[in-house]
Amino acid sequence: MGLTSQSTGTGALKEMFEVQLESPNDIVVALAGNPNTGKSTVFNSLTGLNQHTGNWPGKTVTNAQGKYKHKDNKYVLVDLPGTYSLLANSVEEQVARDFVCFGNPDATVVVTDATCLERNLNLVLQIMEITDNVVVCVNLLDEAKRKKINVDLKKLEKILGVPVVGTTARSGKGLSKLKDTVEKVAKGEIKTNPKMIKYDEALELAIKEIDPLVNELIDNKLNSKWISLRLIDGDNTLLESMNEYLDFNLDKNESLNEKLNSAHENIKKQGIKLEDLRDFIVSNIVRTAENISKDVVSLENEAHNQLDRKIDKVLTSKFLGIPIMIALLGVVFWITIEGANVPSAMLANGLFRIEEQLTIFFNTIGTPQWVHDILVLGIYRTLAWVISVMLPPMAIFFPLFTLLEDLGYLPRVAFNLDHYFKKACAHGKQALTMCMGFGCNAAGVIACRIIDSPRERLIATITNNFVPCNGRFPTLIALATIFIASGTGAFSSVVATLSVLLAIILGVMITLFISKILSKTILKGLPSSFTLELPPYRKPQVGRIIVRSIFDRTLFVLGRAVAVAAPAGIVIWGMANITIGDASLLTHCAQFLNPFAQLLGMDGYIMMAFILGLPANEIVIPILIMSYMSKGSMLELDSLSEMKQLFVDNGWTWLTAVCTMLFSLNHWPCGTTLWTIKKETQSWKWTWMSFIIPTVTGIVVCFIVAQGATLLGLV
Repeated sequence: MGLTSQSTGTGALKEMFEVQLESPNDIVVALAGNPNTGKSTVFNSLTGLNQHTGNWPGKTVTNAQGKYKHKDNKYVLVDLPGTYSLLANSVEEQVARDFVCFGNPDATVVVTDATCLERNLNLVLQIMEITDNVVVCVNLLDEAKRKKINVDLKKLEKILGVPVVGTTARSGKGLSKLKDTVEKVAKGEIKTNPKMIKYDEALELAIKEIDPLVNELIDNKLNSKWISLRLIDGDNTLLESMNEYLDFNLDKNESLNEKLNSAHENIKKQGIKLEDLRDFIVSNIVRTAENISKDVVSLENEAHNQLDRKIDKVLTSKFLGIPIMIALLGVVFWITIEGANVPSAMLANGLFRIEEQLTIFFNTIGTPQWVHDILVLGIYRTLAWVISVMLPPMAIFFPLFTLLEDLGYLPRVAFNLDHYFKKACAHGKQALTMCMGFGCNAAGVIACRIIDSPRERLIATITNNFVPCNGRFPTLIALATIFIASGTGAFSSVVATLSVLLAIILGVMITLFISKILSKTILKGLPSSFTLELPPYRKPQVGRIIVRSIFDRTLFVLGRAVAVAAPAGIVIWGMANITIGDASLLTHCAQFLNPFAQLLGMDGYIMMAFILGLPANEIVIPILIMSYMSKGSMLELDSLSEMKQLFVDNGWTWLTAVCTMLFSLNHWPCGTTLWTIKKETQSWKWTWMSFIIPTVTGIVVCFIVAQGATLLGLV
């Protein structure tokens, strides 16, 4: 039944859950559902680009809200985390449950998948225990039709006692009717009578024993039967939430505790162990969902998912799964690298033409040279370099990555790698966050939100930097091409590609190794389990993929990179142009670091390039060229052969290139990623750990390789 409007009001709603209301008359709609039901598609179709994304108060779970108008009414749609139940086994489940319970939505839409309705009904039944204002959206009717699965929507509506609307959100079919139904439910024009779950006799008797007292204590503000069941089950997270949102401290009520003890004793007498209560509750929910599904779902073809299973036998097989995954990721990287060259060059030319015009403008108004140099050669040139090198690869990689996600392939990647992450005592979903890190480590850190366990989420966050992002690929590719692949003739591109691929595989191996060390030391704890659903393969929606990846990922990450790069441009210019004696600050620092860098197979200028490249890995090579040529601003050379000659003239060998590649693979995260880690963990401690751990790893690896090669006489 939810809280009454008198008890909370829209002001309390906004304060507790940070719902973005423009007016007290706005209608708040909660959008719930299992993962892979098309819930996000429904949300995006209804709200368009009128969306706001953040975090739930005090949580790192994404809070997406959107607005739409319908028949002169304004609606605020709150997209709840995708969950399989509301039994609060994870932060996502707790957030979804609390909003339905205490957020006072005017209506709750539960999105279900028509191709697997039975499983989705578990969540529907649980939500109907909490609130009457429910609309069931049976989505993906097009896929059900293709698989010859028929769902009797009218019969389902009659059984559930709440409105049921069929939709195909990808094409917009049924969404208009969904809006009409939500309006009628929110305004009370449709009277619902939700079907209640019939529990085992022992549970029903226990509920009946404490229900009257609970109803009296909460003053009919929540469904007392549901609260009674949760108290019997010992759901402490609900008690904490009730205390937070309603200021009810039920666990200190002596009369209630006496009745709970009595109810538990009666349950024990029925031969039910208290630790098995949750299983009994879940079995009743599942059984009810099965019975409803049998009544409303009919299959014309029992083998409707055979094609998916045949594909899965290949893509998730023990022998072919990993090679196919590596090949697909290799194709994505190749398309990203090759495809970004032309737009990156065009963007750079355009931005540097603007730089020329800025120089003319500052000269015209008589600006002092040092002001021009700081603003144009320092800040602007750094920003131009970051944008021109960073934007095109992200604009290609993220849509490709989202395409694999939309096809349904990414859960197969997690399935293939789950065994290895389990061996490393890490969470299987870390495979997905690691893959996202190939595009941008900051985006990979944000993706760690999908991991329920806080301990395992931290492991994934700290180790995400061990896989190279697109900012480090230019360095890896350039050095592999001009040093490792040189002299191999027609096979040079193949050798360079294999070298970069080996670096990627090494990064994955180090990720697993460090994850295991963390899980056995500072982040020791029991591994958690998770439900991994392999969704059906679907035809991707290219338009939505491009919009989602550009706005949600590319521009978001680029914005943070620009904010970090701007002040760094001043530092880089200052280091190159402020002199002490006959040398710049950059040279003095490089000479100071040189003995240490030599132990790692590099030199002081290389080390300074990595340090000054903190804002973005893309500018490491330009800074290094600037340093070797003793210029006052970053620049690039016309060809790789010129770069090789410059590096060789400054004492580079193949070992220098290898150690630089290894250090590029293993060193501190870029400024954007560190900023993101701080935002996600809300902790300076773990931000510093994320800085120190990969840096120490890089130092150790480079030292072993450099000293080992020297002792063996390989250089």
